[in-house]
Amino acid sequence: MQDRRQSVREKVFYGAVAEINERGSTMDCVVRNISEGGACVEFSDAAHLPEEMNLSVARKGRWFLARLIWRQANKVGLAFRIMTSDTPVSDLDERVRRSEIKKRQLQRRINELLGQG
Repeated sequence: MQDRRQSVREKVFYGAVAEINERGSTMDCVVRNISEGGACVEFSDAAHLPEEMNLSVARKGRWFLARLIWRQANKVGLAFRIMTSDTPVSDLDERVRRSEIKKRQLQRRINELLGQG
């Protein structure tokens, strides 16, 4: 398998929580390796994961807006779109996060409407 990563990943064993929808549903997971651009994350059941999710890694003190890139059994590869600390320096980080969540909600609704038409 060709490695197309732009930065080297650090092998880790961090507990994390993935927020898998806007209603606050979460799944516990384990980060197996991580870099500035993404991570390999292991779930007990990766079958019901959305294409985008928020990943909170307490040990790093950060959360990431991540896009699912690949799946293999109970492991997934995530590419980070936004990374921020748990304590935003300004409210801009929080506004960007809310904006991204709203964008995903609207895109899902558009897809639903197109599927009905």
